[in-house]
Amino acid sequence: MCRGCGKTSTPEPKGRGYSEDIREKAVRMYVEGNNFRRIGRLLGVNYQSVVNWVNAYHEKVKDSAALPLSTATIEIDELWSFVGEKKTERIS
Repeated sequence: MCRGCGKTSTPEPKGRGYSEDIREKAVRMYVEGNNFRRIGRLLGVNYQSVVNWVNAYHEKVKDSAALPLSTATIEIDELWSFVGEKKTERIS
């Protein structure tokens, strides 16, 4: 603390926020199916930060013109393909 002006300083200040690498990793983990709290625990960040990063990424992708209007490949999961090809009828 400076006795003249009363200000404090840090010898080696850290940058504010998290690195872009951590943010991208969090979004990737969310897309792979992890929930916000788990991602926060694994990366050592607050889960609300993860929520904010995913929402920001969604807005960026939604507004970008980089997404094709038509696609040649569609990815579906095994649950959809199982229900679509189910051999037996539902009972209830």
